[in-house]
Amino acid sequence: MSSSARIHSLNVGRSEPNPVKKAIPTGIGKRPVDEVEVRAPGPKKGGLGSGLVGDFVGDQRHHGGDFQAVYAYAREELDAWQDRLGRELPDGMFGENLTTTGLEVDGAIVGERWQVGDEVVLEVAGPRIPCSTFASRMGEKGWVKRFTEVGNTGAYLAVVVPGTVRRGDPVRVLSRPDHGIDVRVAFRAFTGDLDAARRVLEAGVLNAVDHAELQETYDKRSRAGLAG
Repeated sequence: MSSSARIHSLNVGRSEPNPVKKAIPTGIGKRPVDEVEVRAPGPKKGGLGSGLVGDFVGDQRHHGGDFQAVYAYAREELDAWQDRLGRELPDGMFGENLTTTGLEVDGAIVGERWQVGDEVVLEVAGPRIPCSTFASRMGEKGWVKRFTEVGNTGAYLAVVVPGTVRRGDPVRVLSRPDHGIDVRVAFRAFTGDLDAARRVLEAGVLNAVDHAELQETYDKRSRAGLAG
């Protein structure tokens, strides 16, 4: 991590129609703001949705909650996608709340903690899994497959210490577990890599709901492999 790691852009979304989920609006279209209050939103179902006050989460079955309270993506990765796609990608284009610079977001270890500015502490909870709403927003053929193949998903974060986050705030890694499971490995675990799934499960780094979901998937695929 660079000593100049910081929040390049701070982004929130409002409720908008979702072209792929007609009955459920989306907040994926983020717009920059100068500062925002951050707090733990509670459970995914029945909670406040986003960890950012004023940020909208539509599909609370799959998004939001304490372990997806804040979504961070590196500006450097957006720049790399600009080169691949040959188009401009503004801050917030991937639906991220925090567009960072100088920070190893995808190389972050699950469970490591970041201090943002003077008050807020966030904990890396896991990877972002691309969905149909994301694909619709991008409008690129085979987007989910392309995004998955690159494997730099950005990180979902839990709120450990609430407070105000401001654009330009420095980011400092406070602590880092030694289990070695980073965001990229966790993403591979959820997208079919059985070895990665085994490593993640053995390390016990996920919250209980995600751990149980990954365990079920791993068991099914392992049995299918043995049967085959």
